[in-house]
Amino acid sequence: MSARIAVLLSALLLPANVHAMDAQAGKALFQRYCATCHGGTGGGDGPTARIISVAPTKLTELSAANGGLFPFSRVIRRIDGREIVVAHGSPMPIYGAFFEGDDLVLVPSDDGEIEASPPVIAIARYLEEIQEK
Repeated sequence: MSARIAVLLSALLLPANVHAMDAQAGKALFQRYCATCHGGTGGGDGPTARIISVAPTKLTELSAANGGLFPFSRVIRRIDGREIVVAHGSPMPIYGAFFEGDDLVLVPSDDGEIEASPPVIAIARYLEEIQEK
């Protein structure tokens, strides 16, 4: 196999590997920053869920609520605060600056490309993986 073909094949495989790494990192970030309210598996049953006034969203049902398509760009906008989640009473995430950053990247989305920080993309990729079928 020529070097050129090897490079092309590795480039084709890269997005799948990057996606898996994003989701794996996203799971760890989700457990640290989101599970308190949304639960360890995204079911809306975190330890603080019973003491807050509005029940947390079952994040495993986002695709089902969107006609079977994961709303990637909307999830990104809600995590990074561009789209306010009224139930939170404040922009999400409440952890603020950690999810912001100067190293924003463009990623493909359900409605074109969207710019976001790597931690936000990672959490969104994880949420995409845990959708109920």
